[in-house]
Amino acid sequence: MIVTDLDGSLPFFRAHTPKWASAPLSGAGAASVGGRLNRPGVHALYLASTHQTAIAEYQQAEPLMPPCTLVTYHVRLHSVVDFRAGFVPGLWDSLWQELGCNWRGLAMLDGIDPPSWDLGDRVLEAGHCGILYPSQRATGTNLVVYTDALRPPNVLEVFDPGETLPRDQSSWPSNK
Repeated sequence: MIVTDLDGSLPFFRAHTPKWASAPLSGAGAASVGGRLNRPGVHALYLASTHQTAIAEYQQAEPLMPPCTLVTYHVRLHSVVDFRAGFVPGLWDSLWQELGCNWRGLAMLDGIDPPSWDLGDRVLEAGHCGILYPSQRATGTNLVVYTDALRPPNVLEVFDPGETLPRDQSSWPSNK
């Protein structure tokens, strides 16, 4: 594996469902059902290197853009797996060829653990706190941060100087 540090000089972005914009650091949404690189129960926050990539990842294959709250993050992380250049035989274990697998279909339709979940497990077991990888939806880079693996001096902060993000979910009725 190639491992790098993110020095905080570049922002990262995420388009949040407005209802969950009150918890922009939690990773609980991905933990509830799993994500590309985390199995259910593993808190993960998926970020993008550009706001365009964040929006494309949020929109997925929907023809119309659903409402979202775009959030900017300051990220300073040590020991992040850097898969931006993709799979290179001899440099990466062959399992890394599966990063782009149809994880949703495997997990939700076929009822089997996607191989990309095993990649996330291996990264966490090796003591790393995230993975940089190419977006499947846009030209850009994604970053999955395993929030429970963050320890000082790692920094993951929301940029909200006017404190305009909601603080709780009281704006939304409990029946939705």
